[in-house]
Amino acid sequence: MNTYTTVPSGEQVVQELPWRWKVQGRIFLIGGLGFMFDAWDVTLNGILIPLLSTHWNLAPGDAAWIGTANLVGMALGAFAWGTIADTIGRKKAFTATLLIFSLFTVLGAFSPDFIWFCVFRFMAGFGLGGCIPVDYALVGEFTPRKQRGKVLTAMDGWWPVGAALCGFISAWLVAAFADWRLTMLVMVLPALLVFWVRRSVPESPLFLIRKGRRDEAAKVIDDLVKATGAEPRAYSLPDAQDAPKLSAGSAWLQLVRVWRFNWKITAAAWSLFFSILLVYYLSLTWMPRILIGAGFQDYKAFLTTASMAAVGLLGVVVAAVLVERVGRKWILAITGPLSALTLVIVAFVVDIPSAAVFWLLVFGFIVQVAIPVLYTYVSELYPTDLRGTGFGWASTFSRLGAGFGPLIFASVLWPQLGLATSFALAGGLVLLSVLWMAFFSPETKQRTLT
Repeated sequence: MNTYTTVPSGEQVVQELPWRWKVQGRIFLIGGLGFMFDAWDVTLNGILIPLLSTHWNLAPGDAAWIGTANLVGMALGAFAWGTIADTIGRKKAFTATLLIFSLFTVLGAFSPDFIWFCVFRFMAGFGLGGCIPVDYALVGEFTPRKQRGKVLTAMDGWWPVGAALCGFISAWLVAAFADWRLTMLVMVLPALLVFWVRRSVPESPLFLIRKGRRDEAAKVIDDLVKATGAEPRAYSLPDAQDAPKLSAGSAWLQLVRVWRFNWKITAAAWSLFFSILLVYYLSLTWMPRILIGAGFQDYKAFLTTASMAAVGLLGVVVAAVLVERVGRKWILAITGPLSALTLVIVAFVVDIPSAAVFWLLVFGFIVQVAIPVLYTYVSELYPTDLRGTGFGWASTFSRLGAGFGPLIFASVLWPQLGLATSFALAGGLVLLSVLWMAFFSPETKQRTLT
């Protein structure tokens, strides 16, 4: 009897382990906290726009650079850290992102003028931009295959938590102290604490296998088997595969590899990321200003935006329940366009406070069904050696859209076409993206990672 074919690979062993909160759950929690700060920082742009518009007497087009500088920094960070994570390892990249973010957030809080503020927000965004692609790659590679869809979807539960914390805490700080600097400084200390905790996370065994570091990979796998209480069994470790080398051109080479892997799949990933997140970032960036213009007081506008984010936690729960039952593609096809439609309704009823709040809550729920499924879906479309890079480049494309989209929205579309038409145009992009996905991108439910 030939037993060679019956010996599982180390990757299979990791993906077939039982789920344990003290093992994989701990990595999920630590990774999620970084994701929470990403949400906090993006939401903070919407808080800072009306506050700094008053502080530095900014026109809407100038104020838009508050979000644009930060999100473009995140865009560059997303592809840079995705490539770095695929090159030097998930763990090292995992620990560095929040440290860079914290340093430049402090500098931004003490900016002498608006230009320096934008520079520091760009650099803070660059550090934080690595959180999502690196966190999803690391958590996904430690999570058993049967739970992976639910766990990666649940990762996005940290987003409404971070966004809501930003809104509620900022509303309190503005009402109590009327100092925009405190809204930035308040998140630095917990970010540094999370940076310290991240140092204890092991390196991804799938990454170690790809790099040919067999002894290290075997130790991590054996430790995981022991910690989860699984029955030890023999497994094979393949020889090292060609892995990207860190160099000035490595990001470009990885980009080429992502498109050569499957251009139709990559086009689907990029367009979904760009369009769905554009709709969400438009709401986060400009909704406080829109509500204030409709007659809301500052702190009430911040509380309403925070509530919109907080109700998204229910959306994440629904997404986690449905993602393995319905599949990724069907959920995205329904919730993506529907979220844009609800935002158009908000634009029509924004002068009616009760109706505006109701439809914003509906929007916050629906869009947070779509986004975690989107993150799960794209993270599963690529093999291990391209997962961080593939997700990172898709995230980069979305952050560029999220950065320049609100700038174009405030400078051109909103003044010329009106609020509802501007939101409807963004919704049209979502519809085109899900149609492309339907025809050219596969379903990934229950797929084994390779």
